[in-house]
Amino acid sequence: MSDSTAKNRKLAPLATPSDLGTNAVKDIAAALTTLLADVFSLYLKTKNFHWHMSGPHFRDYHLLLDEHSDQIFAMTDELAERARKIGGTTLRSIGHISRLQRIPDNDADFVTPEDMLAELREDNKQLISLMRETHDLCDEHNDVATASLLENWIDEAERRTWFLFEITRRER
Repeated sequence: MSDSTAKNRKLAPLATPSDLGTNAVKDIAAALTTLLADVFSLYLKTKNFHWHMSGPHFRDYHLLLDEHSDQIFAMTDELAERARKIGGTTLRSIGHISRLQRIPDNDADFVTPEDMLAELREDNKQLISLMRETHDLCDEHNDVATASLLENWIDEAERRTWFLFEITRRER
């Protein structure tokens, strides 16, 4: 293959067939890519807290966060592939994630188990809100397939939030 052929292929548009309009593809793929960065951020934070859990409820919390992180990670491939399926692009690197993520990292040397769970509860609530925004965008562009995926993920995140809320609730 000549250098000019390789260069032309590298610059060629994806031209993935979709009945969504060009603006819809651009908007939805961008929203999914940003959401994917948030999901990776929440996944890694959940694993971080899973790895660094301590205290009297270690086993229960450790296992719960492992379950949560598996559920969160399961979203990543579907999010990325959905962006590609409609004709967009998606994340390319960890640096790309860090530029887009809206869910903050926690690099503290020590976080109490209660603070870990409370932070993850709030992060899951934030993820729900971000997914609802993306769902609204999908509704605007009549992208029912992406909206349907988001509905299931919202339900899963609401369950995670509920569990974390119940664990962190203090009796009055």
